[in-house]
Amino acid sequence: MSAHSHVEGQLPHEPEKATLEGRNKVLGFWLFLGAEVVLFGTLFSAFLALRDKVGDGNPTADELFNLSTVAIATFILLTSSLTSVFATQAMHAGKKTAMINWLIITVLFGLGFLGLEIYEFAEYVHEGHGFTTSAFSSSFYTLVGFHGAHVAFGVLWISIIIGQVFKKGLTVVTAPKIYVSGLYWHFIDVVWVFIFTVVYLMGKVG
Repeated sequence: MSAHSHVEGQLPHEPEKATLEGRNKVLGFWLFLGAEVVLFGTLFSAFLALRDKVGDGNPTADELFNLSTVAIATFILLTSSLTSVFATQAMHAGKKTAMINWLIITVLFGLGFLGLEIYEFAEYVHEGHGFTTSAFSSSFYTLVGFHGAHVAFGVLWISIIIGQVFKKGLTVVTAPKIYVSGLYWHFIDVVWVFIFTVVYLMGKVG
């Protein structure tokens, strides 16, 4: 049976793993995430080493951070992880329309998160916390900005996949792409939980 012969409503159980190509995509992506963990781990280590290197007269983490804004952003991103789960469940049930709707909602939440992060960065710069202000500010913007870039990439990636599903339908070819993008989205959500804890909460506690 060819990879294109499954149609909506006749998908096998776990369609993302129904073909060798699909299984390879999933395996390859787990290896990619392993490399991403190392990369983010390096950025976290650099931030922890430099978080107290503020310099005379420059704003500290405690003075800068507005936890209410960050808490809203965190709630939005964690909710988007849930809608991503619903999209994967709809895919497994062969419900293309429901899956697309959940993916669109996930993208909208991602855009909302990015909007808040841009607003947050603009506020910090206004308060004298630029990228080159101190070692702390450089490590902060590198870590948090790198994560933000991952969110932006995820939004773009999922948007492209939505277009492919509209064009080609829900098949064993498109299913692995949907599944893998969901893994990616969960990964950047988990990374954000660490950022919220290590950067913001620890920054407020001192």
